[in-house]
Amino acid sequence: MTDDFDFAPRDEPFDPFGVMLFKALQVIAFLFFITLLMIAPEAKSGKVDSKAEFLITMTWPDGHPDDIDLFVQDPLGHIVFYRRREAGFMVLDRDDRGGANDFILVGDTKVDSPIRQEIVSIRGIVAGEYTVNVYHFTAVTGKPVPVSVKVERLNPIVQVVHYDTIELNDSGEEKTAVRFTMDSSGKVTAVNREQKSLLRTLASFNGSAWTGMGMDK
Repeated sequence: MTDDFDFAPRDEPFDPFGVMLFKALQVIAFLFFITLLMIAPEAKSGKVDSKAEFLITMTWPDGHPDDIDLFVQDPLGHIVFYRRREAGFMVLDRDDRGGANDFILVGDTKVDSPIRQEIVSIRGIVAGEYTVNVYHFTAVTGKPVPVSVKVERLNPIVQVVHYDTIELNDSGEEKTAVRFTMDSSGKVTAVNREQKSLLRTLASFNGSAWTGMGMDK
């Protein structure tokens, strides 16, 4: 009879709504955890998510007033440069004009950009030899300009194919920075520095002599 005097514990009344609510919260928490696992980025050292297969980057000293240009020719004869910014699978992402009108827009405000850089991306594989040239479009300082060229293969991991610095001395000077050959899988099989004028190649396309500075921007 102790139970009549509440000395023994009684069972709580069954609440089906509360049980259903608790179970629903458990399911929601589990689904949230699974969602986090699915959207979390996979950490893989050296991986780059990019549509490009190769990047060719040319730089010269920050804030330098001289205008240096990047020319790239693919195995099919396409040439990308400031007057033809897309050719074949190649794209010139930016024409850096040195100290001439070199700025970025922040809202509606023009801010001078000290960075001196041009980049060509190769967005598909064409087997054969690529030629990378640098051209001294405008010489303001009258002094030699160190120009660095880097070629990177992006997939499946980032690999530096070539990096070197050369000097340009005078307006109108053109030099081959690198020539590299890739196979059908994108593997680079050969690299050399044999000189080849892409300006003369363009002149032969146009059927007229290349005058350099006459190619206004």
